Amino acid sequence: MPKTISNLKVGLDEDLQQKLSWMHPSMDRYVIRRKAVDARRGKNPSFVYSIDIYENGETPADLEFKLERAKKTDDPVLIVGAGPAGLFAALRLSERGIPVKLIEQGSIAEKRIFKINRFWRYGELNPKNNVGFGEGGAGLYSDGKLITRIKSPHIPYVLKRLVDYGAPEEILYLSNPHVGSDKIRRLIPKMREHMRQLGAELLFDSTVEELLVEDGQVVGLRLEDGSEHRSSRVILACGHSAEELFESLHRTGVFIEGKSFAMGLRIEHPQHLINKIQYREAYEHPKLGAANYRITHHDKKTDTGVYSFCMCPGGYVLSSGTHDGQLVSNGMSNFNRNSKHANAAIVVTIDFEKSFGKSNIFAGLEARKNLESSAYHQVEKAGGDKHLPAQNVMDFLMQRKGEVVKGSTPSGTVATRLDKLFGPEVLEHMTKALEGFEKKMPGFVSKEAQFFGVESRTSCPIRITRDKQSLQSVSHKGLYPTGEGAGYAGGITSAACDGINVAEKIYHELLTERVSEI
Repeated sequence: MPKTISNLKVGLDEDLQQKLSWMHPSMDRYVIRRKAVDARRGKNPSFVYSIDIYENGETPADLEFKLERAKKTDDPVLIVGAGPAGLFAALRLSERGIPVKLIEQGSIAEKRIFKINRFWRYGELNPKNNVGFGEGGAGLYSDGKLITRIKSPHIPYVLKRLVDYGAPEEILYLSNPHVGSDKIRRLIPKMREHMRQLGAELLFDSTVEELLVEDGQVVGLRLEDGSEHRSSRVILACGHSAEELFESLHRTGVFIEGKSFAMGLRIEHPQHLINKIQYREAYEHPKLGAANYRITHHDKKTDTGVYSFCMCPGGYVLSSGTHDGQLVSNGMSNFNRNSKHANAAIVVTIDFEKSFGKSNIFAGLEARKNLESSAYHQVEKAGGDKHLPAQNVMDFLMQRKGEVVKGSTPSGTVATRLDKLFGPEVLEHMTKALEGFEKKMPGFVSKEAQFFGVESRTSCPIRITRDKQSLQSVSHKGLYPTGEGAGYAGGITSAACDGINVAEKIYHELLTERVSEI
């Protein structure tokens, strides 16, 4: 059995192996279980490790996940969407020996990128292939961040499978793991081919138009081309931007409710400024790399939160719209995080019932559309086309128009009044939060900081409600709402874990059914 060392601090100029050899002379080898940076105020930055020490020829056990397989069934599970939730649900079911048919309206990752590049360069939006739709989902173009606050036994499985397909092994132990948009685009095709070898059927460029139902039981799906695919089990993992599908489900009678969400802007700083704020005099140390941050502000009087989301060190701000006449921003980083810029969403929580009541379940979606449309019209009015609207943070606080710089975005920028996009309450919360952020991170609010509009897809404004035990829709048997689009996840790792949860529920249901048949 290994000896475990927790909370081992190693200075920036110390060598981990030398320190371990000094502490444990009989050490044969070691395995890093966790690594984090401790950059708290009043201390010199250092690394903090959890380490397993092996002595006397002991060999670390390989991290493997051997899954029992179900007996063959002819009824395939239909999965809508090839984002993290859909892909990992399909992978888990396939490894369990359960037939899968995954249906995605966009193209495979290798083709999808060409459409996205044309959008960034020329403003040509493809409604089926964009930053939101296509193999890999939105997570394929948002840094490949694997940070999550959920507690799930499936996290090690998700990370190990990503490593199997080519992700760096360090994601298994880093406290803030990320694959990078450049690397994750190369591993998704390997995942696809592995699933096909396991027997999964993957249909791309295929749009789901309607859920087929008989007496409250799901019986399949009808696609845009008129073809029908039959199954008594449908995993709905369509992502947070599938507005047309949400409307179709509502017409079919699927129970949907409004859900609280968040909207705001994306802020960008020079990366060296964030490094100075976080690492202070050690900001140029080569071991530290690009600094990140997570920052929050809570207004106790109104119980409203403002927080950073999807922070991308050494990253880029991207135009990420999915529908004509609507403008969205997002952030991404490549694996090396070597851009000169750092960006993050700064968003205000929107309490659904306080803001919209209960009668209109799509009120949050409508608010999202209106904000994105307003941002698009700002760009048009300013003489832009494919550009992102931008405003210096100081000008935002002073509520005035000023000069902007291009920053990291490949789409270019135009100066607009982003402060005018929001109502007085949201604007006030943003202003107070920035004041609070400056106290926590002196230098955060400066002339070097710039806002981009708009950040509106942090989570889905609806929930396709499911039963807590069966994970099936409360209104339709055999429908499994899954991932971000259903309102049950918020990020790559949490969506992947939710897909696995649903897959495991189906696997155990099938086992129970076979036992009852015997």
